[in-house]
Amino acid sequence: MSILIAFTDTVTWFIEQFGLLGIFLTMAAESCLVPIPSEIVMPFSGYVAWLNGSWRFLIEATAASTIGNLIGSIILYQIGARVGRPFIIRYGRYFLVSEKEFEYAETLFERYGSYAVFFGRMMPAIRTIISFPAGLFKLEIPKFIVLTIIGSIPWNFALTYLGFRLGPYWKTILNYSAYIDPIIVAAAVALLIYALFRARSKDEIPRA
Repeated sequence: MSILIAFTDTVTWFIEQFGLLGIFLTMAAESCLVPIPSEIVMPFSGYVAWLNGSWRFLIEATAASTIGNLIGSIILYQIGARVGRPFIIRYGRYFLVSEKEFEYAETLFERYGSYAVFFGRMMPAIRTIISFPAGLFKLEIPKFIVLTIIGSIPWNFALTYLGFRLGPYWKTILNYSAYIDPIIVAAAVALLIYALFRARSKDEIPRA
């Protein structure tokens, strides 16, 4: 537990020192397989927004983290496209990525194709590695970018908002992250279904 506390203190100090740039860098690193949990970065960012009474910082933190996710994910995508599967099998353990987790990410991508990028961004462990099979299977870059962005926003905003609402008790999220993850996924799925339903309804409206 002391290791987690020390790590949390280090990450939060970094964000305090560098602000939005710190959020961008830590989330870019997370998406490159550097083990920096977003469950620490984003709730603390929400706490900073609460401390300053700033909704604007909450939105800016979500944007900075999402851009960071995108940059890091593109780097990991390129590694997957250029180096391939042996890289993760051989070196994954150094990034705290097990072969089992990678195989599960591969299975998701093979089964659901590009949609795995969207849903994978909101799944613990998988969210940090889903970009690798996307590169491995040569998913079109424009589609990969769009799905990474829209998959990152709900996760980042939800954790930041929770930190904002909890204020000085933001660390409570660390104790309940296992329960929070499925809620965020369910909310994102519901939002996607609603958007698809609205789009389909508009297409079915008869034109004069």
